[in-house]
Amino acid sequence: MVRLFAAIALLVVCFCPVLARDNKAGVFDYYVLSLSWSPSFCSTAAGKDTHTQCARGRRFAFVVHGLWPQFKDGWPEFCATEESFVLEQQIDAMMDLMPSRKLIIHEWRKHGSCSGLSQAGYFEAIRSLREKLRIPARYLSPAAEISTTPQQLVRDFVLSNKNLTGGMISVQCGNTRDTARLSELRICLDRKGTFTPCGRNEARHCRARRLIMPEVR
Repeated sequence: MVRLFAAIALLVVCFCPVLARDNKAGVFDYYVLSLSWSPSFCSTAAGKDTHTQCARGRRFAFVVHGLWPQFKDGWPEFCATEESFVLEQQIDAMMDLMPSRKLIIHEWRKHGSCSGLSQAGYFEAIRSLREKLRIPARYLSPAAEISTTPQQLVRDFVLSNKNLTGGMISVQCGNTRDTARLSELRICLDRKGTFTPCGRNEARHCRARRLIMPEVR
């Protein structure tokens, strides 16, 4: 029993610094720029209530889900910040990339607060990194459903972006092995904004044999 308590005490001593590190602003290894395929989201129950993004005629294709500070394994979230309130003018300025007021507020509080950047700096970084990424023409505003594979989607982005490789991209579509809708594309970048290999967080890729991307409406 004494040995058991000693072992537990040792674990507490060993793990406390790690836990404290997890949610400290500015302490992370790399970024993930997460792009959501808007037509897939808009086909869900949650999407039907997001009129700024999903109303007919809005015609969004890839939209920014967020910019996430990551560790090589795990990530920080909800770091302490004095800028918990997101100004309306900041929200308005981001609606072309992140067409959801709730999403913008959530992404700042959960992820932006851990970037070590000011609120304005975080949203400027999102815009800058999104502009850095070239979306292949096929995916800009398709008027018909696209049928592809996760591998082909990755190849298309690699061919369209200098210095981007397959290990820097993660395709997300759920757990099915047959046919699935694209939900997100995640691009890994270092703290300077250069494409970089992804960590373990992005190791779980889409395993579907066929990937569907609903058309933009």
